[in-house]
Amino acid sequence: MKRYLVTGGAGFIGSNFIRYIFGNNKLTGNENINIVNIDKLTYAGNLENVKKLEKKYNYTFIQEDICNRNSIRDIFNFYKPDYVINFAAESHVDRSIESSTEFIKTNVLGTQVLLECSLNSEIEKFIQISTDEVYGSIENGFFSEESPLKPNNPYAASKASGDLLVQSFYNTYGLPSIITRSSNNYGPCQHKEKLIPKVITNCLERRKIPVYGNGINVRDWIYVTDHCYGINKILNKGAIGEVYNISSNDEKRNIDIVRIIINKTKEILQNKGLDSNGISEELIEFVEDRKGHDKRYGIKATKLIETLGWNNSIGLEWGLEKTINWYIDEGLVVE
Repeated sequence: MKRYLVTGGAGFIGSNFIRYIFGNNKLTGNENINIVNIDKLTYAGNLENVKKLEKKYNYTFIQEDICNRNSIRDIFNFYKPDYVINFAAESHVDRSIESSTEFIKTNVLGTQVLLECSLNSEIEKFIQISTDEVYGSIENGFFSEESPLKPNNPYAASKASGDLLVQSFYNTYGLPSIITRSSNNYGPCQHKEKLIPKVITNCLERRKIPVYGNGINVRDWIYVTDHCYGINKILNKGAIGEVYNISSNDEKRNIDIVRIIINKTKEILQNKGLDSNGISEELIEFVEDRKGHDKRYGIKATKLIETLGWNNSIGLEWGLEKTINWYIDEGLVVE
C-alpha cells in the first residue's frame, strides 16, 4: 500500500488531485492506496470538495495548519507517508498585495515544516506544487525549467522562496523532492476570487465583471484534471531533484477569455432552456490595474512531454464548457 499525505486537499487543485488519484486507481484497486488530507480550512478550503470521500476507509481528513510544527510531526509519525504532495498555499495575488504576512507563513514557513518532517520520516518523494509566476513576466518566448526565478509580487516571491527551500533540502540532505510549476488552472470547485469562476458566477448573477487595466495581460490556461494527470506522472516517474513545467499552450488575453466565457455561458443557458437575459459583454467593467501586474507568463511543458509522455487532453473550448456547466448544474458559488 502507498500512503499519500496531501496538504491543502480541501482546496481547488488539491481536492481535484485526491479525487483523481482515487479515480485513477479504480482498475488496480483503491485498497492499494491510503490518503491523508491536511487542510487548515481557510476561506479557500471547502470540505464540500471532498465530501464524497468521507466514508472511504482509506481516506482521512485532518484540519490542521502546516505551520503547526508539533502537530504536523505527530501526523507524520502516526501515518508514516510514502509520498508528500504539498498543495497548501495562499495563492491569490491581490490578497498578497494587500498583506503578505500569511503568504510568507504558509508558503515559506509551512513548506519548511513539511520538509523537515519529511526528512525525519524518510519519505519516498516530496512533490512541491508551485507556479509559473515564480519566473516573472516574459514579453515573447517561453521560460524553461532552467530559467532564473524573478518573481514580481509577494505571492510569487513566497512561492519562489518555498521552491528554493525544497531545492536546498535536496542538495543538502538528499531529500527526494521534485518541483512542479503549472500555468493558470481552471475547472470545478475553484474559488470565485479567481478570474474564470468570477466571470462565470458574475454572469449567472448578472453582476459587473471587473477586468484589470485594458485586459491585454496574457495567461496560459490548463484544465485542472490535466494538471493532476501531470502531477501523477511526475510523482510516479519523475526524476528526483528535477523541476517540471506543466502547461497546455492555450494562451489568451484576459479580455478575450472574459468575452469567450460571457458568450459561452449565454449559449449554454439557452441550450438548457434557462434564462440568459442580461448576459452580454456590457457586463464588462474595466477597473484600475493591479499593482505590479505581470503582462504575460509563458512556460512550455517540453520536458514533461518528451521525458514522461504527458500531454493535456482537454482544450480550452471544451474545458470552459465543462466548467460553466458545472457551475450551472451544481448551482454552486464558492464564496
